[in-house]
Amino acid sequence: MRVAYHEELESIRDGLVEMAHLVGSAMGRATTALLDADLQLAESVISADDKVDDLQRDLENRAIAVLARQQPVATDLRVVVTSLRMSADLERSGDLAQHVAKLARLRSPEHAVPRDLRRIILEMGQLAQRLMAQAAEVLITHDVDAALQLEKDDDRMDELHRMVFQHLMDDRWQHGVETAVDVTLIGRYYERFADHAVSVARRVVFLVTGEHADGVADEEG
Repeated sequence: MRVAYHEELESIRDGLVEMAHLVGSAMGRATTALLDADLQLAESVISADDKVDDLQRDLENRAIAVLARQQPVATDLRVVVTSLRMSADLERSGDLAQHVAKLARLRSPEHAVPRDLRRIILEMGQLAQRLMAQAAEVLITHDVDAALQLEKDDDRMDELHRMVFQHLMDDRWQHGVETAVDVTLIGRYYERFADHAVSVARRVVFLVTGEHADGVADEEG
């Protein structure tokens, strides 16, 4: 009976890892669709989000079933509760990748991102995908140090987000209001996606240590 119980807990973790891989890939493909004005790729990202939503619903149902049948305590209870929260982070990440793809579709066949911002947006997309891959790895390894490092790596995303706004506020901006709105939204999508990856990592810290990430970071510092 206990073996089956722990297999259920492991299956919940595996579901989270799969979600993280899916949304990371989705953001990478959405970025390509955005920068290349690739309508077909954008449509594939948009339609693929249904699988992420289905995974979240399935994971939530399994977690609730574990709570009802097993009444877990201590670490096992933290596994179930934090898994529910992480699944919400990952589902929202999938939505953000879909938003990027929808903006690419909206502006097709034109490019939503001006040439002078393409490098920054490309780096934001690549970084978002890398941060989510790190979050997936942390879900597997439960490596607290790696989880804490992910939050530090997110500082670059914040820096890139500020750079986007510097371009928008520059007196030399010549791309109009519509493009300014598009770029503002795009920057926000990437920044929030990275925040969700960080949130997943922070929840792993709590799962492993029973303490919030801020307290663990202070102790290690």
